Amino acid sequence: MKVMELFDLTGKTAIITGGGRGLGEQIAIGFAEAGANVVLCSRKKEACEEVAERVRQLGVKALALKCDISNPEEVQAVIDETKREFDSIDILVNNSGATWGAPVEEMPLEAWQKVINVNVTGTFMMSQAAGKVMIEQGGGKIINIASVAGLGGTDPRVMNTIGYNTSKGAVITFTKDLAVKWGPHNINVNAIAPGFFPTKMSQVLIEKGKDPILGSTPLRRFGSEDDLKGVALFLASEASNYVTGDVLVVDGGSHAM
Repeated sequence: MKVMELFDLTGKTAIITGGGRGLGEQIAIGFAEAGANVVLCSRKKEACEEVAERVRQLGVKALALKCDISNPEEVQAVIDETKREFDSIDILVNNSGATWGAPVEEMPLEAWQKVINVNVTGTFMMSQAAGKVMIEQGGGKIINIASVAGLGGTDPRVMNTIGYNTSKGAVITFTKDLAVKWGPHNINVNAIAPGFFPTKMSQVLIEKGKDPILGSTPLRRFGSEDDLKGVALFLASEASNYVTGDVLVVDGGSHAM
């Protein structure tokens, strides 16, 4: 197979949670540019519909659905609707996430529970539901969006978000364990650990911590609207068929400091 064919997603169907903005939107556009049909879901269907319209302009099909990934009924509805519309689920990107900033000693229990429920339990439920379809099909690709915050401790001046950091560490371990469990089913499970990308979720952190963040980033810049496209495409395509249980860090080199 020629190298460009390895990255071709023509005829594939991808579900992207949190696809209405930020990193999910960037990944959705990248997949569509590679030929995939895209299902976008989040709590705000209107935002997903806006991205879906951009996707359709690239010559592929797109579906926008409302989904709170912490709600098992809504998760299953996305899976059922995707199968009805496209017959298969080839790629799942678990991108939806929540965060909460507070010193550890002041973190409200309900805030901790919300972050864990969305970032960890939601990732599990989406993976389980889509994975059942992938097992029946004989394979698939699951990509979990983790974070460099899940690799270790973070400076509280920049990220005083212990619930978020903990949840992303859990996503990384979940990725590795699921890869082992589902490897025999020809399902590749990998994670991307982004650094700082200007999104709605990270806006306040970047505004407050711009100088220390850039100072600890060898490339001296934040992630751009193109910097996740290639990594996500690699993990979604046949180019990564022998890669599973891995975490690709996309942070401008900050993890190496």
